[in-house]
Amino acid sequence: MKLFTLISFILLTSSPLVYAQDTNLPENSSLVKAGSKFVTLLGTQINVGDIAPNFKVVDENFSPVTFERYSGKNVLISVVPSLDTGVCSAQTKTFNEKVASLSDKTVFITISNDLPFAQKRFCNTENINNIQILSDSVWRDFGAKYGLLIKDMGLLTRAIFIINPEQKVVYKELVANISTPPNYETALEKITLLSSQTSE
Repeated sequence: MKLFTLISFILLTSSPLVYAQDTNLPENSSLVKAGSKFVTLLGTQINVGDIAPNFKVVDENFSPVTFERYSGKNVLISVVPSLDTGVCSAQTKTFNEKVASLSDKTVFITISNDLPFAQKRFCNTENINNIQILSDSVWRDFGAKYGLLIKDMGLLTRAIFIINPEQKVVYKELVANISTPPNYETALEKITLLSSQTSE
């Protein structure tokens, strides 16, 4: 399903996936569009220079995973609305292909609000085995703390974060339109440079 079609469907059907507590989060309605229309992002925007907030998500077995697990490593977090769309699939496969050449002190993570069952099926089908796929579907903790939860959709907006071993955000791309891919070249240049510096 194309992402814009998926988003339109969710808007029209008032997705039941949206939690009541989401309405208590800060809102920003001028950063990201779906097609020609701005969407409202819920949560606190994180910027370059900030210390990356800890968060709790789940893995394919619904086991909790916190960001503290990656302390002391370079981390690239690739955020996608749904793996079941062309752009999100391509984004995940692109980063999966690039991981092997980097230092073992570097971790690539994809986070979406897809259920772990769907994420596991995607990874098996697409041979995704070099990056970690995690789900924010249980608590919405990552989306809220990083300002990425799309109001009334139950999805995360597309974004890239690079975080150094001191847990400082050194790169951020909040993709301006949900239906377009991120800037792969710049993100990969940043994480490759950071990885090489850490390996020295």
